[in-house]
Amino acid sequence: MRSILNNAARLVAPVLMLFSAPVAAQDNDKSGSPPDFVAYPQSPSVTYHSVDIAGQTVHYQATAGTLVLPKGKDNKPGARVFYIAYRKTDGPVAEGESPSFPDPATRPLTFSFNGGPGSSSVWLHLGVFGPRRVDHIDEFGNPGAPPHVVVPNEHSLLDQSDFVFIDPVSTGYSRAEEGTSEKDYHGLDPDIEAVAEFIRLYLGREDRWASPRFVAGESYGTTRAAGLVQELQETHGIATNGVILVSAVLNFQTIRFNIGNDLPHILYLPAFAAVAHFHNALPPEQQSRDLREFLAEVEAFAIHDYTVALMRGASLSEPERERIASKLAAYTGLSKEYVLRTNLRPDMPRFPKELLRERGLTVGRLDARYTAQDRDDAGEAYEFDPSYTAIRSIYTESMNDYLRRELNYRSDLRYEILTSVWPWSYAGAGDNRYANVAERLRSTMQQLPFMRVFVASGYYDLATPYFATEYTMNHLMVRPALQDNIEIHEYEAGHMMYVSLPELAKLKRDLDGFYQRTLGAQQSAD
Repeated sequence: MRSILNNAARLVAPVLMLFSAPVAAQDNDKSGSPPDFVAYPQSPSVTYHSVDIAGQTVHYQATAGTLVLPKGKDNKPGARVFYIAYRKTDGPVAEGESPSFPDPATRPLTFSFNGGPGSSSVWLHLGVFGPRRVDHIDEFGNPGAPPHVVVPNEHSLLDQSDFVFIDPVSTGYSRAEEGTSEKDYHGLDPDIEAVAEFIRLYLGREDRWASPRFVAGESYGTTRAAGLVQELQETHGIATNGVILVSAVLNFQTIRFNIGNDLPHILYLPAFAAVAHFHNALPPEQQSRDLREFLAEVEAFAIHDYTVALMRGASLSEPERERIASKLAAYTGLSKEYVLRTNLRPDMPRFPKELLRERGLTVGRLDARYTAQDRDDAGEAYEFDPSYTAIRSIYTESMNDYLRRELNYRSDLRYEILTSVWPWSYAGAGDNRYANVAERLRSTMQQLPFMRVFVASGYYDLATPYFATEYTMNHLMVRPALQDNIEIHEYEAGHMMYVSLPELAKLKRDLDGFYQRTLGAQQSAD
């Protein structure tokens, strides 16, 4: 990993908290017996704060609580879903005053979640959208040593929209209720149905039916989002104005390196090239080139010569095989001999181990800018993902501290940042085939021709590579008139491109434009 800056003492800007609604009272037992285990406070915690975004002070209400999803025809409690919601107020709210909010019809509402499956909503929450963010020690995104706390997020999207961060069942503080199995929610379609039901209930209980609605997901959360907009429309009659897909995977054939599936080899190649370029692992004639110009050449090679070569299989002539291997070596930083040994098919997770093997380093999967050392330099695959290591503790510690000290929400449950929910059922979307929800997104776009789609990808993402996302979006088969409703943005970072502060600022600018274009176009149409 790049050298980490000294973790000098950092001054954290004071948090403006005008007052906090009380959490459920707990007994102060003087007998010396341990306090009771508190899973959930008796009522949501409501607090008031402000944040400065682009020179504007946004005052807001923060609510941390749970919503119980009904199950079955008798509507018995099925699962308790934890959420954190932010709603802009018309100004500061003093203790004892009732808040005043903007007209719901003029204030968008975005429902946000992450992926996994098995991930809480913490990454998009404390990474980009929310009014507080994790505090990296440098612009690269290195976490530094603990303790980790949140700081005001000058790049928050709270100036554009209110937000509700949803933790799907088994993540965060969300749990199946007694008498219900958590496995009932561990599947592509049951998960989508549960999140759609949460949104329906939330809109009613918070009187937000009049608000423009957006859905935002990251990673597997984009899989959920693509199915969710269809579920909302076709089951509940709830239309969506815009969809935000960060590090998307809608068609799992594009990322699964299985025998007989050559598609990922083609679609990962530009990401391999970008990573090699970042680490100065290319021949001089390639290394000296501008990244975007270089990747354009690699992309053209991938979809023309390389695709044809893989399609030829054993019928590929030896001279052609040698030519393709030489090109792959020049583009990926791997040796020609290694490429030939892979039968022209370098893959994940071998690439992160092989690229910098001579330096004794592995590169990250989520963000290949990060490097680390394994116990064994001769291994086939990396021992751990250095990019996940770089984000795990800083987000976990910051979230737990933030919940208690600023949001005044206290639970003795473990906040599940990223947990196992396997086996995860793909029944319906992946029966005897690769799961693919791209068609659900296309169908909803045709039904809702005003709905716009924002796609964000990182060049150094080896989990959901940017070229695979482009391939999927180019194969949605939406009508030509709707192609302009899709906008694709790419960033010089990884899966969570917002850990890089310059890219976070760029993402903020791009999303500002997306919200404004989406709402502006729809208002003009009205």
